[in-house]
Amino acid sequence: MQPPSSKRWVIAEKITPEADQALAAYPPVMRQLLFNRGVTEGVQAIRYLESRIETADPFLLTDMVAAVDRLTWALDHQEKIAVFGDFDVDGVTSTVMMVEALQAFGGLVEPYIPDRLEEGYGLNNEALTSLKESGVQVVLSVDCGIRSVIEARHALDLGLDLIITDHHHVGEQLPPGYAVIDPKREGDAYPDKNLAGVGVAFKLVQALVSRRPGSGIAAEDWLDLVALGTVADMVPLTGENRQLVRKGLHRLRLGNRQGVLSLANAARVNLNTLNTGDVGFMLAPRLNAAGRLESALAAYHLLYSKDVAEAGLLAQKLDDQNTSRQKQTRDTQAEAERQLLEVEEEYILFALGQDFNPGVVGLVAARLVELFHRPAIVGAWVDGAIRASCRSIPGFHITRALDECAALLVRHGGHESAAGFTVHEEHLEELRERLAKIAWRDLAGSDLRPLVRIDQEIPLNELRPNLLDWMEMLQPTGQNNPDATFCSRNLQAVHVKTVGADKTHLKFSVTDGNIYYDAIAFRFGHMAGKMPERVDLAYQFEKNVFNGRESLQLKVMDIKATGTPD
Repeated sequence: MQPPSSKRWVIAEKITPEADQALAAYPPVMRQLLFNRGVTEGVQAIRYLESRIETADPFLLTDMVAAVDRLTWALDHQEKIAVFGDFDVDGVTSTVMMVEALQAFGGLVEPYIPDRLEEGYGLNNEALTSLKESGVQVVLSVDCGIRSVIEARHALDLGLDLIITDHHHVGEQLPPGYAVIDPKREGDAYPDKNLAGVGVAFKLVQALVSRRPGSGIAAEDWLDLVALGTVADMVPLTGENRQLVRKGLHRLRLGNRQGVLSLANAARVNLNTLNTGDVGFMLAPRLNAAGRLESALAAYHLLYSKDVAEAGLLAQKLDDQNTSRQKQTRDTQAEAERQLLEVEEEYILFALGQDFNPGVVGLVAARLVELFHRPAIVGAWVDGAIRASCRSIPGFHITRALDECAALLVRHGGHESAAGFTVHEEHLEELRERLAKIAWRDLAGSDLRPLVRIDQEIPLNELRPNLLDWMEMLQPTGQNNPDATFCSRNLQAVHVKTVGADKTHLKFSVTDGNIYYDAIAFRFGHMAGKMPERVDLAYQFEKNVFNGRESLQLKVMDIKATGTPD
């Protein structure tokens, strides 16, 4: 199977005359960008650009009252509480936040983050038993637990009060916890269903603070962690998430959390200008590296640490682990691509390896989706079973597909575009066949070329530095609220060369005959020596800072020979 040879460009509908007039206070390009983001009126534009979104009452979440009542009792009576988190950035930030918040209220609290390789994702009976034996009376799950029905029953049998906070899709059966908080629960009244795990945990902190108005504790003190976890988990950066991240980025830039400051230094990130791209591509991968290769507790201790020396050592460790993680990801991806070359055209991709590290299979699945524009499943053998991560494309809800195969699976769960599962080897082939049929049913007849969504076609000579100042107002950008993407046509590419350690990227300049701009095209190195004489480019217009010097450049999303249909 070969990757699609081209991408499909979809240019946004032109702004209506009514919206154009209502947004007349903004430059024409900005009006189109706002219109593309659903903004059609002046007051709406102000609210959007300033992220003036009213955060909803946390007590709208089902079971929030029960959770707050039980935790308040535990705090008042010095009962031991365990915060049980996931090993990704969303889970780690949730764990740090809840431990710090409960300790601020005077609670006896300890963290528990399972080992990815030894225990896998989510609650497990052995861990719950161990926590009970250590004197824990209340277990608070963050970013996990919504599908842990068997484990919740075990907690009940042990006499543990289990409070679940999660944001993943709910299964057929709700776990029997003391309280189960998830905005995706059927009938839940909370208006924003897209909160990350750390966002749901933050609502719990808000609720606890509201019960103790004279405590001097402010939930906003943890918005730095909310921003980290929300961006890293790639939930839609719209609505309340966008407001939380905007405020959280401001707190991150202050550099008040020693672990973040040390990690930024190790990653060579300037906190003063930190944006969602820095979080998603520089900080989050390093925090995730701990749980991918060893224990996520290193990331937990880094974010929790107040000690400069300790934080510096932990940050360097995570930076080193990230380098190792990058190599493992490249090697695993190469083997996965080799396997796919041997199969016919498929609607869903499978790549399995005895030597694959379970910590990087999700990253490889995401790369395969990017390359082939098909749902992808990459799995590793662990103790006689296959532990797999899935990534998907619009139009194929991967978690619902797994729900249809639940009888074959040990466990599974996730979101519309990302999920994970464990399956015993004897059920693997039947699972593959069943998922292939589901993918054919849902995707047959679809145009499975990768999609490039373009905000506006614009002549190259209309790009001006002040446009970046206006576009800065669209921040923070991210999932479902992307950076502005433009296209310009009939350009000439000059000074083309490959860059990067493995020469997989392309650097060049483009001109319309009057003006020149530098361009960088990541993972387009294969086009070196094959650049058409005249090209159409889809790109994002950005500032490039290198060695302290700032310049303007085009970050290229796609390259087509001029005249090629969109």
